[in-house]
Amino acid sequence: MPLHPDRLFPADPTVRGLARELYQSVKDLPIVSPHGHTEPRWYAEDAAFPDPVALFIKPDHYIFRMLYSQGVSLEALGIPDRDGNPKKTDDRAIWRLFAENWFLFRSTPSRLWFEHSLETVFGITERLTPLNADRIYDQIAEALQTPELRPRALYDRFRIEAISTTDAATDDLRYHDAVLASGWHGRVLPAYRPDFVIDPEREGFPQRVAEFVALAGTPMSWAGYLDAHRVRRAYFKARGATSSDHGHPSARTANLSRGEAEALFDRVVKGNPSPEDAELFRAQMLTEMARMSLEDGLVMQIHPGSFRNHNRDVFAAYGPDKGADIPARTDYVRALKPLLDEVGNRSDLTIILFTLDETTYGRELAPLAGHYPALRLGPAWWFYDSPEGMLRYRQLVTETAGFYNTVGFNDDTRAYLSIPARHDVARRVDCSYLAGQVATHLMDLDEAHEVASDLAYGLAKKAYRI
Repeated sequence: MPLHPDRLFPADPTVRGLARELYQSVKDLPIVSPHGHTEPRWYAEDAAFPDPVALFIKPDHYIFRMLYSQGVSLEALGIPDRDGNPKKTDDRAIWRLFAENWFLFRSTPSRLWFEHSLETVFGITERLTPLNADRIYDQIAEALQTPELRPRALYDRFRIEAISTTDAATDDLRYHDAVLASGWHGRVLPAYRPDFVIDPEREGFPQRVAEFVALAGTPMSWAGYLDAHRVRRAYFKARGATSSDHGHPSARTANLSRGEAEALFDRVVKGNPSPEDAELFRAQMLTEMARMSLEDGLVMQIHPGSFRNHNRDVFAAYGPDKGADIPARTDYVRALKPLLDEVGNRSDLTIILFTLDETTYGRELAPLAGHYPALRLGPAWWFYDSPEGMLRYRQLVTETAGFYNTVGFNDDTRAYLSIPARHDVARRVDCSYLAGQVATHLMDLDEAHEVASDLAYGLAKKAYRI
């Protein structure tokens, strides 16, 4: 069945009509994708995607975590092990397995994203089933060999204005350099992600820090380590970066004296830190990163609250980012106090806060962002990047933080074809919310049109300084 033009709009015909009108005014706006995980290599080399499985299944942890929950092994889906070796390499068989289990995705956002991609990119309006799996596989595989479905052509087709990748602090950014050297008009921006050289509980942390300061050419000391971050941030900025990104277990921050920080650094770089020292070091580094953002202008993103790699056996066999990250309860009011005491009143600093703990939206995050000039709220993220999650987000934060202490939408995806689908869902949900505001006379229609445009496009550009 083709996608319904009124999908995700309210059932009430009056409100639905308003939502439809608002959506028509924003649906074709350019996409600003200020935070995501697509591969910069795609844009540099502009090679064809190899097959439907590499396009839809292997990069998308939303897909394989659901299948794994129903007893489908990661091995059967062709996911490489920790050493990078896949044990299942028959992509057509993997696709058939996916089709057999497609019913599992009913009422999930993954279904919305996938079926949007099938119809808008490949012209396929059939629902995937075991009976048509081979035919749909062949249709996608054939289309992927055409120039129109190369990464750069899709960038234009999706009306992407700028897209940010997420890159380790030690990345040489060679593919970003290749994009810049090619003269192509697309804007592919790196984002500075220093977690592996900030988190003492990461595997191989002492060696990573030693390599990091050596790469930057700075001394192995607390001051040299901070200078190494400055050097690497400047390296990223020279290649277009506008943001840094910090995925910590908690939102805890600290503001230690120089002597305390030096002693802490000396302890954690020896290896095997205590849990308290590891948490305190991460906390101190969030404050240090905020200070550096005041120096160099990078927008700071804080993504706390994920219990990473919760499944011990999956992590041991397949490594990180395999769908086993689980939301955890997260404190912001007390955790952010040391950082906010230091920089929270600065209007020339932007810190974007995300959460996986929805209970904090109304109680903590909206009041914080509704007061501190430095703070903005990121959109509903990860598990809540869904129609109901987005709607709850608007309902919980708008009355306290308004619209203009939020930053629009970002897609946060590794799956390239899901980008326009995710933005389309966000635009539909926001227009539905605004239609309700108009229908209940909380907002005039002309205001709703202005807000819809800002949520779809303007706020992300402004917040991320793109």
